[in-house]
Amino acid sequence: METRTVLATLRLPGRADSLRLVRALVREAALGRGAGAEWANDLVLAVDEACQNVVRHGYGDGARVGDMVIELAADAEGLCVRVTDFAPPVDPAKIRGRDLADVRPGGLGLHLMRSLTDECAWEAPPPGAGNVLRLCKRWPGGARAGDGMGEQR
Repeated sequence: METRTVLATLRLPGRADSLRLVRALVREAALGRGAGAEWANDLVLAVDEACQNVVRHGYGDGARVGDMVIELAADAEGLCVRVTDFAPPVDPAKIRGRDLADVRPGGLGLHLMRSLTDECAWEAPPPGAGNVLRLCKRWPGGARAGDGMGEQR
């Protein structure tokens, strides 16, 4: 992506009750930039899955507590969301999504994040942070923000 404009940065507790605010922020940022509802919903779902993973796996054992930082940025190509946590670092090479043929609840977050965005990548965390996941979604058809993206995908 070219030069990005940070639209919002939000630091909140890494708990399930914070996810509603994250979803609303991402949805409003996408719609405010001219995205169609379906496009916005896809990005919201991907970011929600990332944040749920922080809550469940990063802080989920009950002994750990911490925050999440959500940063939304836009450029002419689309929107990017960075999810930063302060949980113990994970090794991205060891993170595997479950085989889709294995029908049972859970384990599909990584698959959803990758299929709903154009970029799903871990970044080196800044000092003091545990993990940073970047999710980017390009405007459909190479359209720029506000170019009548409508309901395209």
